[in-house]
Amino acid sequence: MTDWPILSAIIFLPLIGALFILVTRGDDEIARRNMRMTALFTTVFTFILTLMLLGGYDPAKPGFQFEERYAWFGPMSYHVGVDGLGLPFVVLTAFLMPGVILASWGVQKRVKEYMIAFLVLETLMLGVFVALDLVLFYLFFEGGLIPMFLIIGVWGGPRRVYASFKFFLYTLLGSVLMLLAIIAIYWQTGTTDIAQILSKPSAIPAGLQTWLWLAFFASFAVKMPMWPVHTWLPDAHVEAPTAGSVVLAAILLKMGGYGFLRFSLPMFPLASEQF
Repeated sequence: MTDWPILSAIIFLPLIGALFILVTRGDDEIARRNMRMTALFTTVFTFILTLMLLGGYDPAKPGFQFEERYAWFGPMSYHVGVDGLGLPFVVLTAFLMPGVILASWGVQKRVKEYMIAFLVLETLMLGVFVALDLVLFYLFFEGGLIPMFLIIGVWGGPRRVYASFKFFLYTLLGSVLMLLAIIAIYWQTGTTDIAQILSKPSAIPAGLQTWLWLAFFASFAVKMPMWPVHTWLPDAHVEAPTAGSVVLAAILLKMGGYGFLRFSLPMFPLASEQF
């Protein structure tokens, strides 16, 4: 067990790497090589930190480990932690990203923006699997839409604009429903912290649970994706650059299922029984 904020280091190290690339000057081959190397070293070091996290994790200990909680805004907090559900996804994400950068080594178009987009996306994906506050989860979960939209729309194939906007519009609809559900949960419980919500099982009436379950499910179904909200996926896969397609298949499509297991089932048990 570490006594320093290892989860925050894992989450935000790619973002720090993106900032270093942002301030890198020049557009010649040397500058582009430096940007690629910065992105590669950042993702490798992030993976090393996740191995430290994995080594310090005690599977015999119940509940969340490596928890960090800081006051944020009103009842909302920066609350992160890992358990047996989230840890494998954290390791998978960090393991995959160095390969994604290496697969992108030959990219010549807007190398700076390309590497920044993937590093920012890594931060957002890692945040999804450790967030223990609904608002924080929402920001990470839906924030990943922006860099992926740009990756498809700028570096994708011939129909990249159509594919990126289709991806954006489908996921935007789901994100609006989830936001409304989070507001309703806060209205009923007075908090957005997962642990506090789960400690008040009777705070959300059965009838409301059904509507909230459906709102969360709609958002997660788009990301998984499930029929009939799956039609964005073939276009996105075909038009995305190779690295973007890898991230989409290996991580982004898993986020919907993870969110369903992490939030929908435990927060809305009465509604879950109905479905």
